[in-house]
Amino acid sequence: MTGIADILYVRFRVPDLDVQQKFLDDFGCITRRENGALLAKGTDANPFIYCAEQGEAAFLGLGFEVLSKADLERIAAIDGAPIAANEAPGGGLIARLHDPDGLPVDLVYGMDRPAPVTPPKRQPLNFGEERRRLGQRVAYQPAPGSVKRLGHCVINVTDFRTSEAWYKERLGLLTSDEIYMGQEDNALGAFMRCNRGELHVDHHTLFLIGSGKLGFQHAAFEVADWDSLMLGHDVLRKAGYEHSWGVGKHILGSQVFDYWKDPNGFTVEHFTDGDLLNESFGSHKAPFAQLLGSHWGPEAKGPP
Repeated sequence: MTGIADILYVRFRVPDLDVQQKFLDDFGCITRRENGALLAKGTDANPFIYCAEQGEAAFLGLGFEVLSKADLERIAAIDGAPIAANEAPGGGLIARLHDPDGLPVDLVYGMDRPAPVTPPKRQPLNFGEERRRLGQRVAYQPAPGSVKRLGHCVINVTDFRTSEAWYKERLGLLTSDEIYMGQEDNALGAFMRCNRGELHVDHHTLFLIGSGKLGFQHAAFEVADWDSLMLGHDVLRKAGYEHSWGVGKHILGSQVFDYWKDPNGFTVEHFTDGDLLNESFGSHKAPFAQLLGSHWGPEAKGPP
């Protein structure tokens, strides 16, 4: 069992904070400015899930929550990384590591958490054999998708096996599905989840793709439910943002997905209804076709 609770945030640099803030508002985040940075949070009790500073567009790294001070000290000691007071919102302690490609990876412990925000509630669903919504109408006002939290991040890496070993040793991640090309021993990458023992967690928190070079692929944000995702889709579509892929339902992870490009070309995803797994689920292998395949929805023309 690992000392990593979950992914916390992704960090970027963007040339126009006003434009980016408008996009994040339309995407369904709760945004604010603090000390010259653009911060965004969801309805869950995290101080922020997205941070951007002004400058030439770039992906600057990601952060994870550590469950105990002992875990933070143990992991930081592997690389001799210093532990310091965290100056970002939420405070606590932080150690900044660098993965084999030099990407900054923050480990944070002991944050102060804001009160969660109650997301909009929808009436019960009616199913073919189970009628739950009786004597009620469903009524919505146009609104962005209600983002709850950051669910996962996907990054391209120079060497998959090297990066896989690095993240597993430090974060204790478990492979949910390893993706192979052709033969099973020809691994392209892997969906990896936190190891919280018997506690069920997202199918993946981090997905590494061995593309031969470092690069951001996408970040995925969970929304409250299916209707929230579709309401958000309409808001983004009407605002003229670039759509990337969806709406569909993944084979691996089972999430209902909807991918968009932000104003700087970075891909972000709304998702809901993903698989939840614990340690006993084990690890599996899947062919590349299942990575871009879906149970339903438009075919992928390539990575989103």
